[in-house]
Amino acid sequence: MRIIVLSDSHGMKNQLDRMIPIIEGADMFIHAGDHFRDSVYLAQKTGIDTISVRGNCDFDNVESELFFELDGVKIFLTHGHRYSVKYDLDSLAIKGKEVGADLVIFGHTHTPTDVEVHGIRIINPGSISLPRGTNMRTYVELELENGKIHAHFNELG
Repeated sequence: MRIIVLSDSHGMKNQLDRMIPIIEGADMFIHAGDHFRDSVYLAQKTGIDTISVRGNCDFDNVESELFFELDGVKIFLTHGHRYSVKYDLDSLAIKGKEVGADLVIFGHTHTPTDVEVHGIRIINPGSISLPRGTNMRTYVELELENGKIHAHFNELG
């Protein structure tokens, strides 16, 4: 299963439109918040199944956290601002362990991250609109197969 993961798009339609051909080739896409409505826009434009949460800049009445399973991988999705992710990832990893996740996906920091903390794989796709710590606008291409996780960071350019 090929999944495109993005976060922190912040309503920048020019960057969202550049993501459309990338998402159209995927089985699904995941948006980790800050601008939830961007995920709705991309879903309408591509017709691809979407899983998304609200972030700290969102006011939509939608979930801020989700737990689900795709192709044998248990995933916890959150924007991350409630877990102090700008300081460390311990609280986020502990939450991931509590819910039984194999993978935690978050946003908020706008910084690409792929680490293991307390035995939990944690991925932040960075930001396609407002990157921090690098000038690269990034997203992640996840390949899930029978419980295996392969993550590839890509630059939007």
